[in-house]
Amino acid sequence: MPSRPAHRPPSTPDLTSYDLLAPQLSGGKDSAVMMAVFMESARAAGVNHRVVSYHASLGVLEWPPVVFDGIRFPGVSELAALQSAAFGVPADRHIEVTRTMPGPDGIRVPHSLLTEIAAYGRFPRMGSPFCRKSAKESVVSSAWTPMVSRLKRELGRPVRILKVMGLRSDEGPDRKKRPAFRTVLANSARVVDEWLPVKDWPTDAVKEWHASAPVPYSWTYDSVPGAADWMGNSRCSCALCGFASRRDLLLSVGRRPRLAELYAEVEQVRGDSFRADWRITDLIQHAATCGAPDPGVVCPDDGPEFTALQKQVRQTLRKEPRKEPELARRGGRALCDGCTAHS
Repeated sequence: MPSRPAHRPPSTPDLTSYDLLAPQLSGGKDSAVMMAVFMESARAAGVNHRVVSYHASLGVLEWPPVVFDGIRFPGVSELAALQSAAFGVPADRHIEVTRTMPGPDGIRVPHSLLTEIAAYGRFPRMGSPFCRKSAKESVVSSAWTPMVSRLKRELGRPVRILKVMGLRSDEGPDRKKRPAFRTVLANSARVVDEWLPVKDWPTDAVKEWHASAPVPYSWTYDSVPGAADWMGNSRCSCALCGFASRRDLLLSVGRRPRLAELYAEVEQVRGDSFRADWRITDLIQHAATCGAPDPGVVCPDDGPEFTALQKQVRQTLRKEPRKEPELARRGGRALCDGCTAHS
């Protein structure tokens, strides 16, 4: 294992007490480090055969694969699978899940988070980050249900599950306050504990670890794919995340202009703002007229998956939203000298 930071991970829970060990892989830089630390502990405890990894795919909203200078760089979903395999989880025990909805012919089709935002009528906010639950936590929890039903019958007791995540304190005040270990659900069918084994790893230590990691990190962290300079997006979540920094958002607008325009359609039809302080239409305008980080690469978003998302979102926008927009914009925040998000 590469050297660890001065602040060591919290004490390892008793992994042998769980029926299912379920690391949640985002495909980002932190989930790779988490997987390395976690699987080391699982092997030491002799329970690596109980590990099933999960990736809650956001489909088109994730960072896709790109080809740059003739080299293909994997997208987020592919990276999650690579992270799982790199640390010893067989391919049949890595599960990708996504939220679905009934299609016109009765076959279930992906239900994008952006479609859900359009149906709900509001964008996620600090204090109401419904995106994390609807698009990630709930779909993984649903994927456990068949296994929980079978094991509960066999064991005659609630199934014990350890959810392992790569959240770190450096990512924000809400994650700094989050306990490294806690019980998140307990009922007659399942008991779910949550463990954050790399919570205290500083960002610099994560980047240092990746210098000799057995798995690549997402191309979007660099100024251009393969640059290895960490001068791109600082986080690898949704390509257009309402909780991202201004620089990340401006860079993402440049890298995925068609997706940004689709978000703008939702914003304009529903009336709610992408963020409480900035509208995405203003971010797009700012990137075009006042300057933004050089995207380095532009994703065309011209495939059938994007076309299907666009159709699904526009059909949803023709219906009444479930909620009225919050319009909690607080007057806007300055994007630069001479322009503001609400001008």
